[in-house]
Amino acid sequence: MALFFRVAAPEDVPELVALEQHCFTTDRLSPRSFHWMVSRAHGRLLVAEQDGQLLGYALVLFHRGTSLARLYSIAIAEHARGMGLGKQLLSRIEACAVEHDCAYLRLEVRTDNPGALALYERNGYRRFALINDYYEDHSPALRLEKRILQHQDARSHSVPYYQQTTDFTCGAACLLMAMGALVPERPALRREELQIWREATTVFMTAGHGGCSPQGLALAAWRRDFRVRMQVNVRGPLFLDGVRDPHKKDVMRVVHAAFEEELAGSDVEQVFGGALDLPRLLQEGGQPLVLISSYRLTRSKSPHWVIVTDCDDDFVYLHDPDVDHSQHRQPLDCQHLPVSHAEFERMCRFGNNKLRAAVVVFTRGMLRPPA
Repeated sequence: MALFFRVAAPEDVPELVALEQHCFTTDRLSPRSFHWMVSRAHGRLLVAEQDGQLLGYALVLFHRGTSLARLYSIAIAEHARGMGLGKQLLSRIEACAVEHDCAYLRLEVRTDNPGALALYERNGYRRFALINDYYEDHSPALRLEKRILQHQDARSHSVPYYQQTTDFTCGAACLLMAMGALVPERPALRREELQIWREATTVFMTAGHGGCSPQGLALAAWRRDFRVRMQVNVRGPLFLDGVRDPHKKDVMRVVHAAFEEELAGSDVEQVFGGALDLPRLLQEGGQPLVLISSYRLTRSKSPHWVIVTDCDDDFVYLHDPDVDHSQHRQPLDCQHLPVSHAEFERMCRFGNNKLRAAVVVFTRGMLRPPA
């Protein structure tokens, strides 16, 4: 009988659970997880069957708003091994990822699973990270990646990753990453993450967006002896539309005015409007922090800071400090995210006034980019 491939349905869950129990001793997907993956996940679960019997499955998850997919799991029944089923499932998963405009597919594999590692490397996957203590039994994992849409490879990356530790410190986390890229020996500490947020937010101990403004972030970097370029296209206090209480709006106006006064006495380069020339800024050694609308990534309408780690002719690459565990993501899923230039342009406009804001951090020793 020929193999038949199809998208999994809820009625497949009992067989999927049985296959999972048979193939893995740790890190097993539960029945609840399988139901979620089949019905709600932003991904695709493919099954292979023969004569009505389920022989294997492969699960890929798509990172919303980016061109990145993750092979979450692949399993093949023992009696079906040796017939090329793994390669066929992998090929079909790659095709699914391409259909969803993904250019990269990433995965993890145990270091003590040479068969799976050989399968991936034979099919063009390259190792790019070793993650210690990754699995439930504390075994390490190799991180592999394949560019499934073949274009020019991205340049090497040197921006460290720091995961924000609160819901409101994305800007501070991005600044820690930028400073760590420019001064590699500089540690990223939670104490400083919170201190930067206290310095840079326009709302203190009250409701509102609670995040960092570009003026506040620019000043926080400048106070730490970095050269800073701030670029915005909207003047005046930002994010006022997100707060209803007139008193709280007054607080935001007062804090913004204090930021503006301090900026006037600093050497922060302030640019109003204009396009953000990412290739030039990166070439000059800058680390751009960019304000985006999180709706493009998570479907929640709130301002969110990310850091650009690289760009090429096809993609802008981002570190997103917010790790969404509800989407079964790990910190590595939020690093060097490839985003098409068109999607990045849509992402970088927030609110009704289409706010665009960026804070670019340089070391003091770098030459000032030409005007």
